[in-house]
Amino acid sequence: MTHQEMLQPSSVFDCFARVCQVPRPSKKEEKMVAFLRQFGEDLGLPTFVDEAGNVLIRKPATPGMEDLPVVILQSHMDMVCEKEAGLDFDFETQPIDTYVDGEWLSARGTTLGADDGIGVAMEMAILQSTDVKHGPLECVFTVDEETGLTGATAMQPGFMSGRYLINLDSEDEGQIFISCAGGANTEALFPWTEHFVPSGFVALGVTVSGLTGGHSGDDIKKRRANANKLLVRLLHDTLQKTDLRLLDIQAGGLHNAIPRDAHAVIALPADYKDQFVADANVFLAEVREEFAATEPNLDVKVETAQMLPTSQSKEQTARMLAALRAVHNGVLEMDQDLDWLVQTSSNLASVRHTPEGVKVVTSQRSNILSARKNMSAMVSAALQLGGATTKTADGYPGWKLDPESKLLKAARESYVRLFGKEPAVLAIHAGLECGLLSEKYPEIDMVSFGPTLRGVHSPDERLLIPTVQMVWDHLLDLLAHIE
Repeated sequence: MTHQEMLQPSSVFDCFARVCQVPRPSKKEEKMVAFLRQFGEDLGLPTFVDEAGNVLIRKPATPGMEDLPVVILQSHMDMVCEKEAGLDFDFETQPIDTYVDGEWLSARGTTLGADDGIGVAMEMAILQSTDVKHGPLECVFTVDEETGLTGATAMQPGFMSGRYLINLDSEDEGQIFISCAGGANTEALFPWTEHFVPSGFVALGVTVSGLTGGHSGDDIKKRRANANKLLVRLLHDTLQKTDLRLLDIQAGGLHNAIPRDAHAVIALPADYKDQFVADANVFLAEVREEFAATEPNLDVKVETAQMLPTSQSKEQTARMLAALRAVHNGVLEMDQDLDWLVQTSSNLASVRHTPEGVKVVTSQRSNILSARKNMSAMVSAALQLGGATTKTADGYPGWKLDPESKLLKAARESYVRLFGKEPAVLAIHAGLECGLLSEKYPEIDMVSFGPTLRGVHSPDERLLIPTVQMVWDHLLDLLAHIE
């Protein structure tokens, strides 16, 4: 079977190929907004763009189905832009280079962008179709979901008019989501007072790399290592044994990704250099054993670096490393009623030296607002004890379960009709735009589903090809039968 024959339904994968040609980093979706506007207008369909850049394209019902309620199909147009270390790639100008590996579709060295480009592609395929049966449709494409859900936040009531909403941003075929966590970012700034590095010191670059990473919500319970926490642990241990000066730190990346790489430049007494290299090797062996099941490629490297004349003060470094080691990372509590669901978690996303000081970004999630606020306060307290100033953003709301959902009932019946088995009906420990949209449009009945993705928010992102056909069949059957 050729790759072209594997990529079914062809209409969806053809649209996804077009999506991959358009640069669409979060907060820089101008080209994608223009592309979708032109796409709708070329089809002769009413197309609207709001002030935030969200795009809505309306399609009239198939003849004979005009009296059905309006259904909204919704996905986000932006993508997480992560690449392998050392890869020369510009997400603002270059298309995503995809390839087929067995039953999976992947990208060469970068995130694939199937989160949520495959949802965008399904909407496009329906909009341009001539044989899909459906009632009146509103296809909505939001901006900047990945870095703050700002497109959904800025959307004004009245932009959409449907009774039902199907969000196409879930990552496991056979699962229908009806609730999600809310979240907020807590940022901190540690002071950086320049002090001269003592004579007789050497500079070393320390890098933790090769980690699995992943989504800081959906993957947080999988016991994957956080590169930032490992780097801080090594440096904090070293500080207990010898004098250490921090010259630079650039660790982690996006707020919603479990960090895969972390790098620092330190200065140590020259006569301790060999001992530090030995300590780093022992540390590597220890953490490889701790994370043997989840981090097979974990690595720690120590290399000679360029000496800088100044560093952060020794006292500031000591307090900061202690705070970063103490700050919670990972799952805090599991749900009391659903023991498989994470209730509350936090992610130490990035630690970066800037002209203003060391900026730290963390993210907290919970399906209970008071628990999320407590988690944010715990993180703030630990960072403040280390001398940082902190601020927690307003965040975004969770999406509450509606046990009387008519759309859920129709989606379940459709799935059973097609596949002869019950779908899993779940909540997700991640932010979906349904939370914000349900706050603005409380009358809309919502569900979320999508094809199977793995490694999202990392260069390992891949899409399980056969599940696209299954989700497509499910979506079309649901549109044909919803009342």
